[in-house]
Amino acid sequence: MNEVATTRRSRITPEREAELYRAVLDLLREVGYDAVTMDAVAARTRSSKATLYRQWGGKAELVVRAMRSQKPGGIADIDTGTLRGDLHAIAGREDDCVMAQNAALMRALAMAVHQNDDLRQAFKDLLVEPEMEEFRRMIRRAVDRGEIRPDNPALDYMVHMLVGAFATRTLIDDLPPTRAFLTSYIDAVVLPALGVPPH
Repeated sequence: MNEVATTRRSRITPEREAELYRAVLDLLREVGYDAVTMDAVAARTRSSKATLYRQWGGKAELVVRAMRSQKPGGIADIDTGTLRGDLHAIAGREDDCVMAQNAALMRALAMAVHQNDDLRQAFKDLLVEPEMEEFRRMIRRAVDRGEIRPDNPALDYMVHMLVGAFATRTLIDDLPPTRAFLTSYIDAVVLPALGVPPH
């Protein structure tokens, strides 16, 4: 399937792909997932609907790949030598403005993910699982270094803690997530739960 998807997309230049992704994300912010149609994307990007379906197969894959395109380099590229350093590096990958935009996008898509099986599956396959695997590698390194006990029960919830902080910041505090908020949350909540000294 991935091979097929790669073959499908290889006909579009990286510049054109980036332009299409930006247009999709703009539409998402403006009207929400349910109102985004392949017709609307085709009109906004001066593309044919047939080309869009040939390249991405459908709206769900196009939307998730557009979101994935906004993510800074993979977590796998981060290896500072300590878990605290790695987590702070992840929190520092995006500036506060981009983080606020991404949080708004996630809020716009939260309901749609629960109501659309194809979108939920695309999220799981293209965003959640790859990131979870990268986090698992980061945790294995920390365990191998002796920073975390392999039987620490909080290990299974580390990603939940991080995503929860990001997703609920606006809901609880009426403020966007920021680097300062996430790094202080990592030191105050995540590292103590994992038994890692915060400094």
